[in-house]
Order: sequence, then structure tokens, then C-alpha cells
Amino acid sequence: MFARVESAALHGIEAFAVQVEVDLQQGVPNWTLVGLPDTAVQESRDRVRTAIRNSGLYFPLYKLTVNLAPADVRKEGPAYDLPIAVGILAASEQIPLESLAETLIVGELSLDGGVRPVNGVLSIAMYARETRKRRLIVPQANAEEAAVVGGVEVYGVESLLDAMQLLIDPRHKSPTRVDVNALLDQPAEYEVDFSEIKGQEQAKRALEIAAAGGHNVLLIGPPGSGKTMLARRLPTILPPMTLEEALQTTRLYSAAGMLPPKTGLMTTRPFRSPHHTTSYAALVGGGSIPRPGEISLAHNGVLFLDELPEFKRDVLEAMRQPLEDGVVSVSRVQAAVQFPARCMLVAAMNPCPCGFYGDTQQSCNCNPTMIRKYLQRISGPLLDRIDIHLEVPRLRQEELLTLHAGESSAAIRERVVRARMRQLERLQPYGIVCNAQMSSKLVREHCPIGEDARSYLRTAVQRLGLSARAYDRIMKIARTIADLEGTENILLPHIAEAVQYRSIDRRFWGSG
Repeated sequence: MFARVESAALHGIEAFAVQVEVDLQQGVPNWTLVGLPDTAVQESRDRVRTAIRNSGLYFPLYKLTVNLAPADVRKEGPAYDLPIAVGILAASEQIPLESLAETLIVGELSLDGGVRPVNGVLSIAMYARETRKRRLIVPQANAEEAAVVGGVEVYGVESLLDAMQLLIDPRHKSPTRVDVNALLDQPAEYEVDFSEIKGQEQAKRALEIAAAGGHNVLLIGPPGSGKTMLARRLPTILPPMTLEEALQTTRLYSAAGMLPPKTGLMTTRPFRSPHHTTSYAALVGGGSIPRPGEISLAHNGVLFLDELPEFKRDVLEAMRQPLEDGVVSVSRVQAAVQFPARCMLVAAMNPCPCGFYGDTQQSCNCNPTMIRKYLQRISGPLLDRIDIHLEVPRLRQEELLTLHAGESSAAIRERVVRARMRQLERLQPYGIVCNAQMSSKLVREHCPIGEDARSYLRTAVQRLGLSARAYDRIMKIARTIADLEGTENILLPHIAEAVQYRSIDRRFWGSG
């Protein structure tokens, strides 16, 4: 007696086919599980046997062989419990074999026969749609997540008995439906707002430009100047996520097992703020079983690195390639995995070890050597990849005591959305969505400037010693400023403001 059940597994965030083959033969009762299973899969023998018996079903006393194909790929995690149990029930003629046609099954079993949620169901649902499966059976807790994809009937089951009854009688329950447009139309809820920030008009202007163009930002200022407060409010002015962005972000969180409960689709842009003691693998991604790191979990959102010089040098240098390419590549002996990592980097730092270099209210206790060593923890190539360098001074007393509320996040977001729409019309043919993603070729094509602006920029580059990459960054920022103002041409004031956001680093590092 033989049965085959279609299942799936993850490689990074991509799903691939796994076939669960079950064979029953006369002989001494024994169970052999093959196909490169890891410890969690090996332990499924006890879980499946106990779950079948506790569900009141018959566990066959035969020589039992279960193969997870392809046999040369290591199988990890408990997601094969349910398909193995279904395969055993089908091979022992408790479930009709024909009911397994065009059906893909994943799920973990508890000892009482209940079905627990598993990771990566959204990617598995995408795979089921691509391979034209008719039906996908998943844990009930994952049903909404899978149903977001569409194009395949998704059935959430709460127990092994529930799955068995569904396979015997398809009318046992209705497929899960999700209104994706309704999810996307729900306004994002934030606990913070830009109106709570007093003063710091230049900083708020710079963050508006950053949000409009998707630019990376470095905030430099003394303790208490509001750097963290500003950074935490940046997501509130970013444009709403598109369906494609929401699916990408949800896939990452689903694969990492970090999708919030009862969340079918993440529609709020992520904000990740790892501690400065974070390891290389935790920030960039990795591990024996490659998992997405913080830079990937911030995909389509914001990665905030507070106390930037306190991060380990190798950790910061590892970010250079993802910031440039928007992708993290994790190589292992078995295979290489890629995770998307197109996020906005917002970094904050003090200007010196004590934090008060250049402060007008408190004197600095650091000597020049201490300051230089502190700033040299951040390499020039990494600084070049940060578009906007901004000094955030301490608020004056009269600014702190004012009762005037600043502009709301909603009002700023309206301008940001309009600017993004202009960029999308211009850049969509190239597969990108914002100015920060433009290549040097696209900068030359879409950032024409007049002779007066060119002359000003030439002088700024010479005086500040800016690199070719920094030159491109200035042009991208100027393009964003023009988009915010609704002008097609980049004018001299746009270039002058853009240069200002690259010149602040000369005061601290001595060059661009």
C-alpha cells in the first residue's frame, strides 16, 4: 500500500516542492523515516503516531517507510507532521487516495491531534498558486496569511480529524477568503506623530526629503537633542505600502516566524531598531539555517541604528553591499540564500565620546585624538552610502517651553505621497520606485541641471572633496527636492539645499 502527499519547504523565503511518500508492507512493525530529516523531522514519528491514536484513528501495525523527496535536500522543522499523518491514513485506506490530487498540505501536529501553525506559509501559498495546485490545507492559524495570495483554495484545519473529514468530504468546510483591498485600505496606526516634535524644523525638513526619495539619513547631535524621537516618527510619514511591498514584507516575517498573531498581511511599514551589541548574523542574516537579519526585516521600512559608532566595525562594513544592492546574500556549503533588504537606513550618533562636541550649552571633555578615533569607527565608504548627513542641535529653552504643535504626520505624508507618485511615473519602467534607487546612468538621464547650478555644484565638489558616489547622492537629493515642489527641472536652490546635507560631515570627518 502506497500513498504520496504533496508538501513544501522553504529555501530562504522561496518555497520548493517536497513529496511525502508513504509505503506500508507486511512485516515486523517498524517505522523508517528517510530523506535527510533533521532532529525536528525525526521526532515527527512520535508526534504523528500519538496524534493519530489520540484522534481515535487506526495506526497501522506494518513495516512503515516514509520518504521525503528530494532525498538530497535537508528537511527541517515540524511542518511535515500533517502531510506524513495524512499519507499514513491514505496508505492504510482511511482516506481515499484520489482526494490527495492537486492538494498541497503543511502543518505541525500536537499530541492530541491538534494542528499548530508553521513558518513560511505565505511563500508556500505563492508556490501552490504558481504550480497550479487546486487546494492548500494549512493550520487554521495560517489560513488568512495563505488566503491573501489568491488563485488557490485555502482551507484552514484545526485538527487531524478536521483535515481527514475535509479530504473525505470537500463540502465539510468552506475555503478561507480574505479581502486584500480592505486590508490595504485600513489606515496605519502609529502611537507617535511628528506634531509632538518641538522645533527642529531643519531636521523635520530633511526627514521629509528622505521619506519622499527613500534616502538614508545620519543624525549627528548631543544627547537629548531628539535624534531618536525624530527617527521613530519617520515611518509615520512614509507612503502606504503597495500590495507587492506588503507581500514581500509579510513573506520575510512569515519565514522568520515573526508574523504577529492573527495577521494575514503586514500593511504597516516595519521599523527595526537593533541594539549596538547586535551580532553580524543578527543584523545581516545567517545562521546554520539561514534566517533574515534585521536589515531584511526592515525591508520596505526603516532600519534605525542608534549609537552608530558603538556597533562593531565588521557589522557596519557588512551593510555596505546590502545598502547598495538592496539584497543580502548568505552563502553556505549546501547553497546560497538571498534575502531582500531594500530599506531606509537612519543612523544616529553623538559627535564625540562624551557627546557634547560643538554643543552651545555644555562643554566637551574630549581631546582631538579621542574625537578622531571615535569618528574613525565609521568608514568613509559607509558614510558615502548615507545620502543625508544632518546635524541635530540641542533645543533652546524657549523652544522647549512653547505650546505650539508642529505639523502633523498626515500633512507631511500627503506631500511625500505626491512626490513618490511623480517618481513612480518616471522610474517605473526601470523597475524602481524612488530616487534613492536610481543608478548613475539614470541620474544623468533624469537629473538635468542648468549651467548656474552646474557651476555651483562643481565648486562645492572641489571645496568639500566629495567622491563620485557623493556627487550622485547630491543629484538624487536635489531631484527629490524638486519633486516635492512639483517642478520638473532641478534648479539652483534645489542643488544648494542638497549640498547642505552633504557638507555637514566635513566639520566632523574633514571630507565628504
